[in-house]
Amino acid sequence: MFVTIVNIVVKPENIDQFIEATVENHRHSIKEKGNLRFDVLQHRDNPSAFTLYEAYDSDEASAEHKKTAHYLKWRQAVEPWMSEPRRGIAHKIVVPVERSAWNR
Repeated sequence: MFVTIVNIVVKPENIDQFIEATVENHRHSIKEKGNLRFDVLQHRDNPSAFTLYEAYDSDEASAEHKKTAHYLKWRQAVEPWMSEPRRGIAHKIVVPVERSAWNR
């Protein structure tokens, strides 16, 4: 299983637009084959900062996510709203490794 944690900082004037576009991307992403989680978090102390927690059951499923129409639409929309380039860090899941433990 495979997790990517993406850190994003958005220009303050674009926070609401970013949230709207990202919620839409989330709605489609959780329906993808191989998706285990797709969480969208807004930092409590800095409302311009967001973290996406994306879990897939394989590297291939994660790669397929980046080819979907909803992801490509999201990426194009949010790119100009970012105050700096987004940073994604890939992780290997240590626990839980049982697929049944990944309840939504």
